[in-house]
Amino acid sequence: MGKKNSKIPAEVLANLQGCTAFNDEELSKWYKGFMKDCPRGKMTKNEFESIYKNFFKEGDASKFASHVFRTFDKDGDQTIDFYEFMCGLSITCHGSREDKLRWAFNMYDINKSGTITEDELYEIIKSIYSMMADDAKMNEDEEDLPERLSERLFLQMDEDGDGEITIDEFIGAAKNDATILKLLQQQY
Repeated sequence: MGKKNSKIPAEVLANLQGCTAFNDEELSKWYKGFMKDCPRGKMTKNEFESIYKNFFKEGDASKFASHVFRTFDKDGDQTIDFYEFMCGLSITCHGSREDKLRWAFNMYDINKSGTITEDELYEIIKSIYSMMADDAKMNEDEEDLPERLSERLFLQMDEDGDGEITIDEFIGAAKNDATILKLLQQQY
């Protein structure tokens, strides 16, 4: 019974070989684990959040996990299949700095408008802040509370002052600002 789900379908394997940094052996191991945890071949948002929470036991990772889930769920069907899971994992584990920043931009762009608003930036920063253990949080002086931090970072990133951050503004600011990079490193 379990044998039918133990091998990656050839078409999925071929697609993953072309778009991830994982070798066949790694893909096979990941597939076996994925199918063990998700025998239907799809992971729900609740299942994803439960797994994610195991990595951040001290804080509340549910909101951040929800944003990561949305970013992994490329087809928007409210589930993550093995292909989507591995593509997302490949970027977060093996992607270049630019790939990771593009992935992060897509997560911050909650409404998928192609830009990030101050409210979207605040939502993600608040979710990152919530999942961190109290002793690992950034300095809790007034400047670094999520509201203040998102306000300050938004002003830094919105170079043209139009009230939205484009992907070019986001990547440019992240490459040149240690605070932004530190914040982004919390997610992978």
